[in-house]
Amino acid sequence: MVALSRSVPLAPSPRLVSVSFEALGSSATVAVTDDAALAQALELARAEVHAIDAAASRFRGDSEIERLCAQAGERVAVSPLLLEAITVAVRAAQLSEGAVDPTLGSELIAAGYDRDWRELAPAVPTAPEPPRPRVLRLNRLPAWSLIEVDRKKRTVRLPVGVRLDLGATAKALAADRAARTIAEALGCGALVSLGGDVATAGEPPGGGWSVRVSDSHRAAPGEPGQTIAIGRGGLATSSSTTRRWLHQGFNMHHIIDPRSGAPARSVWRTVSVSAASCVDANTASTGAIVMGRRAAAWLERSGLPARLVDHDGQIETVAGWPT
Repeated sequence: MVALSRSVPLAPSPRLVSVSFEALGSSATVAVTDDAALAQALELARAEVHAIDAAASRFRGDSEIERLCAQAGERVAVSPLLLEAITVAVRAAQLSEGAVDPTLGSELIAAGYDRDWRELAPAVPTAPEPPRPRVLRLNRLPAWSLIEVDRKKRTVRLPVGVRLDLGATAKALAADRAARTIAEALGCGALVSLGGDVATAGEPPGGGWSVRVSDSHRAAPGEPGQTIAIGRGGLATSSSTTRRWLHQGFNMHHIIDPRSGAPARSVWRTVSVSAASCVDANTASTGAIVMGRRAAAWLERSGLPARLVDHDGQIETVAGWPT
């Protein structure tokens, strides 16, 4: 995933400061260009994280999204935040040609991802990947296309039997919202990284934000990766190598292929993408893992700079990603 580099300074400005904390089952970092704004920036970021967790976490029985899923088939009034999160998720499905599907909650549960992944049995190096399904669901009408969102009345109707999982977009949305809120409220440049989903807002530091790209957002500075600089927008990395667990004798991961309903069997172990927002970057990086070999051409056509790493460690860059 993407992490603030600990081996390369964020920027030469002496006023640039950052702080890290745990959030959404992962690590988070807030950086600002004004040291006097750091404490308040942290409070604003925590508030956004808390709000998205209460609205969109499927691991909380009291979350708004769990109540919505329990009423599938009915029109349900939802909060502005959940309405935005669902709208963003449906847009991600459209932009990724269905590769990023927010209606795979049941498939994730079937794969054993029914609680915070840190509570699951750890993956075992000798355990096999789950077998490839014999039948792919190529002709089914995608459930995400049947979600009815009424923005005026602020209601959502899910198809009967559908369970949402917004893991591919909600965390990125929280990062975008937090960075924007900090920049607007405090008048400084801001970077927010939630589990490696990086969003920026406001005026960047001189030379841009230095960001370390690797397979894991917790990677040490000496581990394989690349340090790049971004000025504005978002940066995200999706990987099938980090969030893994053992279920029924098989190693599982959290990126589900909608065609099979099982963890994606991709040629890429890691894909990093830069885009106008963290949501767009995460949509593209997750979609690329699912798309497999055709991902590089799709990213090139979309004009999204990307770095794709296969399981042998070979790197392919597209659309102007720095080499």
